Amino acid sequence: MDTITIKDIARALNLSTSTVSRALRDSYEINTETKRLVVEYAERLQYRPNPIALSLKENRSRVIGVVVPQIANLFFSQVINGIEAVAYNRGYHVSIFQSHESYERELATVQQVVARKADGLLISLSSNTCNVAYLRQLQEKKLPIVLFDRASKDLAVPSVTADNFAGAYTATEHLIQTGRRRIAHVAIPATISIAQERLAGYRAALEHYGIPYEEKLVRHAGFGPNEVEPIVDELLRQEPDAFFAASDRLAIGCLTALKKRNILIPGQIALIGFTNITVADLLDPPMTTVEQPALEIGQVAAGRLIDLIEGKQNAATTDSVKIPTRLVIRASTKTGA
Repeated sequence: MDTITIKDIARALNLSTSTVSRALRDSYEINTETKRLVVEYAERLQYRPNPIALSLKENRSRVIGVVVPQIANLFFSQVINGIEAVAYNRGYHVSIFQSHESYERELATVQQVVARKADGLLISLSSNTCNVAYLRQLQEKKLPIVLFDRASKDLAVPSVTADNFAGAYTATEHLIQTGRRRIAHVAIPATISIAQERLAGYRAALEHYGIPYEEKLVRHAGFGPNEVEPIVDELLRQEPDAFFAASDRLAIGCLTALKKRNILIPGQIALIGFTNITVADLLDPPMTTVEQPALEIGQVAAGRLIDLIEGKQNAATTDSVKIPTRLVIRASTKTGA
């Protein structure tokens, strides 16, 4: 079957091609009855717009580039689901790249996004990214950019993140309210913005309840498979009664290490994570965690970027959106469990 074009629809309905085009775009210039006739005819013939022709006409690719540290990370896969849902509904395609926590890979993938003429960029910075000058240069060239999850104070662009400070504060407060006083914090790499925010929330809760902050109770872990166990051993020498891990990945590492050492959870040491991965309630014991609104972060970030692309938002805006987290209490912190 030959591809149906706007010209075919216009000829069949005895309308001009410009009228058909405006009707398909739901333009206010076209009356309701004409729109109905055009849309019904287009649907009956399964008309699909030609993306190449559209991009040439509008000088836009209708593609947005998305760069994440790791697609296999459940949090980022949920963010991508949110991004794709909004992009699809607003007529955009999504090209996804991953940096594998490498600044060099991040730089190369962003160059790919630019080379493919993407209309805008959504990016969560790698753990090794300390220099965002290359993104600033792209911003100066008028490429719309929105940061999500991991942001940078050195780049004046919109960002969409979870309220990491409040989430960490609530997690630490919960442990304190269940009688814990020596709370160890296993953090993600200190170069990442969310690590700093979660550490700040942890410290603020300790201060509010009159508990001294102890540097020796805080350790930063990387993304290697065998990094958590030795950190747990170091922290156990400080005799903690709780572990607050800055991600569920780290929390599961702590859980495994503690159980190998026959430490009762939460009887001897309480444990709380941050993300609320889908298996958190299937662990033994089910794990208390801070729910990170991954899908909503993706949806809001995609909406902000497309608004920038389409001029519905001021190009000079640098607003930061923080989406609330939620504490999900399970057996790993319950007193008497």
